[in-house]
Amino acid sequence: MQESITPQLFFGDPEDSLADIPFDNAKRNPSHVAISKRAGDGWSDVSAAQLAGEVQALAKGLVAKGLQPGQIVAIMAPTCYEWTLFDLAIWTAGGISVPVYESSSPAQINWMFTDSGVRFAVAHGEKHATAIEQGREGSRLEQVWRIDQDCVTELVAAGTDVPDSEVDDRRAALNRASLATIIYTSGTTGRPKGCEITHDNLLSVAEQAIARVGDEVLSGEDSSTLLFLPLAHVFARAVEIIALKAEVRLGHSADIANLLPDFATFKPTFILAVPRVFEKIYNKASETTEAEGKGKIFQAAADTAIAWSKAVDSGSVPLWLKVKHWVFDKLVYSKLRARMGGRVRYAISGGAPLGARLGHFFRGLGVTILEGYGLTETTAPVGVVVPDNLRIGTVGPPLPGVGARIADDGEVLVKGLVVFRGYYNNPEATKAAFTPDGWFHTGDLGAIDDEGNLSITGRKKEIIVTAGGKNVAPAVLEDQLRLHPLISQIVVVGDQKPFIGAILTLDPEMYPGWAKNHGIEAVSFGEAKHNPVVLAEIQRAVDEANKAVSKAESIRKFHILDSELTEESGHLTPSLKIKRNVVLKDHATDIEALYS
Repeated sequence: MQESITPQLFFGDPEDSLADIPFDNAKRNPSHVAISKRAGDGWSDVSAAQLAGEVQALAKGLVAKGLQPGQIVAIMAPTCYEWTLFDLAIWTAGGISVPVYESSSPAQINWMFTDSGVRFAVAHGEKHATAIEQGREGSRLEQVWRIDQDCVTELVAAGTDVPDSEVDDRRAALNRASLATIIYTSGTTGRPKGCEITHDNLLSVAEQAIARVGDEVLSGEDSSTLLFLPLAHVFARAVEIIALKAEVRLGHSADIANLLPDFATFKPTFILAVPRVFEKIYNKASETTEAEGKGKIFQAAADTAIAWSKAVDSGSVPLWLKVKHWVFDKLVYSKLRARMGGRVRYAISGGAPLGARLGHFFRGLGVTILEGYGLTETTAPVGVVVPDNLRIGTVGPPLPGVGARIADDGEVLVKGLVVFRGYYNNPEATKAAFTPDGWFHTGDLGAIDDEGNLSITGRKKEIIVTAGGKNVAPAVLEDQLRLHPLISQIVVVGDQKPFIGAILTLDPEMYPGWAKNHGIEAVSFGEAKHNPVVLAEIQRAVDEANKAVSKAESIRKFHILDSELTEESGHLTPSLKIKRNVVLKDHATDIEALYS
């Protein structure tokens, strides 16, 4: 049995809570810029003292409106300053938060609200308030406050007569064992379950991460990060707490379409994203340079970046490669870094496997991606690659205070500070999630190397067993193929079939530029799936991906779907993971056609 356990580096006061963070920061460094919030086309700085004051005032307003200790407040909003403000204020008032994705349907909202007993809700705008209203039937919901109707000002005004001591006493009553938030799983394998995340879970993630990588990634007066992933996701939530705890300047960007201009003005030193974002950056750069007639230059630059990164790993970079890398840094890499604000040194990737090629490319570019791995149940990071022992292709060693073990069937088991305390209102699921000696079943397959680094190879429930008895982990092929600019989503299939196949979708954003560069701009996106040039290109990409696996695991046939796999279609989770069982059911006819 493989096992890797990292000793705990930081030991906090058992009486600490998340609600203490803004007030501790204000006492220690009141003038420090805690958050920069959107102000027109620029940013307005919020000092640590100002943030603590706003949190206290809002918490008093929640108390005035009837929030009792232990009651639950739902937040349904984009990634914005008010999200973080309410998060901190709810805890300060002794409450528990339930994050809701903006894309959640009324039926999903109804399940979360009735299951958890939500009493109050914060909605950003009309569409969120409407979804909540449509989903509130049978719940205990009492009041809904709207950010776009300046509910913060309303609540602050309502709380002016509440004494500070009332809020201070509530905050003092919290400790690490207190329940902080109930985060519902994305539901890739069934009805979402509410994960009980304690103050200790989130504090431990922040404290151990700061102790392990703080000097390298989070240090410096100019250290900053721009959040753009949904704060309803545990990954973004954990980084929110890390930034606040480490006194890193925090910003929020709600509009992914406006992300590059936000990078340019905010200038973060590190960012977090899911692999699809890094794939898009790579593919967009490839398509843009090809349109400018510089496609061969970009490809040479990309190959050089990857070769340089691999050479660094080997311990020796040849002089000729150093020179090529220096030249391409002036011609290509510096321009890509500038598009990310010019100061990004590190990027944290999670939510899905990144793929070694992308990891080497971005490292060669000058932006080191620290790939991590975790689940909602593990408060995001089980492990993360660390700068002083970079092992691209792994998710690094476990976080300090965390252990990982590989069971006899290859499943990754986890134990330690980050593991949730159980599923809310579901003792049967909680019992089934743990081994008799307390290790949490992740459902993922992996391996641990001689240095204690964890690698994730797939999901237990996603393993394909062909008719010939070959076990195939689809992630290897899917990760490779999603790197191609034409491919948006791909699902490898073949369970109990004679060979491995794939269904995929074309990327509507990338297609027009690619088509123009390849002389088929007259072919519409709807016609592209039948075009011989497109089909030949996809086949070339499949052939290249097949080099990474054995013949029995290789894709023999593929089919291009008519429509995208999206969150709206019900085929992706809000964190952009494939709902494989839904895709297999909805596209059963397309899959069967591969084998007819």
